[in-house]
Amino acid sequence: MLTISPRQQEIVRLAREQGRVDVDTLAERFAVTPQTIRKDLNDLCERGLLQRYHGGAVIASGVANYGYEARRQLATEEKRLIGVKAASLIPDNSSILINIGTTTEQVATALRHRHGLLVITNNTNVINILLGCAGIEVIVAGGVLRHSDGGVVGEAAVDFIRQFKVDYAVIGTSAIDEDGSLLDYDYREVKVAKAILSCARHTILVADSMKYARTAPVRIGHLSEMDYFVTDRPPPPALAAICREHKVEVALPEPA
Repeated sequence: MLTISPRQQEIVRLAREQGRVDVDTLAERFAVTPQTIRKDLNDLCERGLLQRYHGGAVIASGVANYGYEARRQLATEEKRLIGVKAASLIPDNSSILINIGTTTEQVATALRHRHGLLVITNNTNVINILLGCAGIEVIVAGGVLRHSDGGVVGEAAVDFIRQFKVDYAVIGTSAIDEDGSLLDYDYREVKVAKAILSCARHTILVADSMKYARTAPVRIGHLSEMDYFVTDRPPPPALAAICREHKVEVALPEPA
């Protein structure tokens, strides 16, 4: 197997650290032309180390997710707008289950100034976001703390969540397959997500359009099981057809 150049090694390191890299920034960093960087990215993609997207690349998805900080830096404005849109679907005086994810955290942020809400979560970052919000009561699921991203997972979390029947569930996903499967990496997290979905009257999936190009090994469920799909761009034709057939409302945010 051919080795990659020192510059390509540094590109992969940056992608792992930041979640994504873009052509213009890399060209400036390495003092080379954008064409040279595109060749590097194409080479790294052929080797399965990166995946291209318009203007740059991300770490190739597979059996392991990006680090939490890298995920937090991906599609930040898109996630913020998704969070605002999803929060607008939830009325005051509602009960909500919110699971692990950087996009679900943006929903929590958009709910901070709302009133009469009961939020149950296994996401310690959501707890910190809602800390001090007088109009929101927060109930925290117990279980095993996953230090990598502040998620609470395991059977104890599943059993705790199953006690409730809430108005809305807000979940994220690591990847959306072209057949509509919602996918993730940690089977323990998936078990909690499934419990959250089963304990809600209305389900809201929040996911940015980068998830269409990713894959992951563990199945959460199917897009057809959602009531709302909040995303930043219209879904590809196959997913749009699933939404139409199963009456899943696709909600797009207003432009910034």
